[in-house]
Amino acid sequence: MTKAAGKLGLSQPAVTAQVKRLQGLIGGQLFDKTPNGTTATDLGELVLQQARIILEANDQMLRLAGRGNATVHRVGLSSLFAQRLLERAGTDDFSDLFICADHSSAIRKGLIEGYIDVACIFAADVDSDLSKTILEERVFPATWVRSRDFVHRPGTPIPIVTLPDHDWMIAQLDRMGSAYKIVLHASDHLVRLSAVRLGVGLTALPSFCVPDDLVQSPDYYLPQLSDLRAIICARPGLRKEVATRLLQRVKRIFDDKHHQLHRARSVETMNGR
Repeated sequence: MTKAAGKLGLSQPAVTAQVKRLQGLIGGQLFDKTPNGTTATDLGELVLQQARIILEANDQMLRLAGRGNATVHRVGLSSLFAQRLLERAGTDDFSDLFICADHSSAIRKGLIEGYIDVACIFAADVDSDLSKTILEERVFPATWVRSRDFVHRPGTPIPIVTLPDHDWMIAQLDRMGSAYKIVLHASDHLVRLSAVRLGVGLTALPSFCVPDDLVQSPDYYLPQLSDLRAIICARPGLRKEVATRLLQRVKRIFDDKHHQLHRARSVETMNGR
């Protein structure tokens, strides 16, 4: 409730009161409190699905009234892509968008659940649910990154700074048989960069977002990294014209001649959207 209130700009008691009122109208509990947190009941999941239908119908009604800018679309971006968007965008670019910047796995969950309209994330593995949502794919080279004065002492484990879903980084170390230790694990991109700048350890990044004060580290004791796969997706049920328009806006993140992409594939159909 506290997190929901923060996103809505309301107080926690106000949100709790609204939920209690809704439960009274519907006649059942929407949430279960467990030792691991609060989760939606079966009734809550059903109410959520109907609420999304109501909101979409409301948006369509406002468009009929000529208020074309009434709809706010929800764009989910990996934190690395959000950084690029902010570097290239003007204030007007956010007038009709709600931007959710998080780790790729969190954005992916929001897309599948219908909370995110269009997402741009990194995805090493794509399951059947996610594959149906893909509009376009891109591939970026990845590189190891360290501070300028970092020195690895031979014979000691390589200190690594990792992030959630770090298999693309760690698997290469395991395959090479490298001795390493994870010294910091964080989902916050700025926290990881701060640790690398301090010389705590090495990390890996897409080459397009290596800060100027850090250096790429193709050292002999580090394995070569595979390219990172990025996908742009639209949630199931999003109208085709809306998905196409948002796709063009999100693709501007990549419009940088200095950072050429290895390859790109446009999906010719959008699975009926």
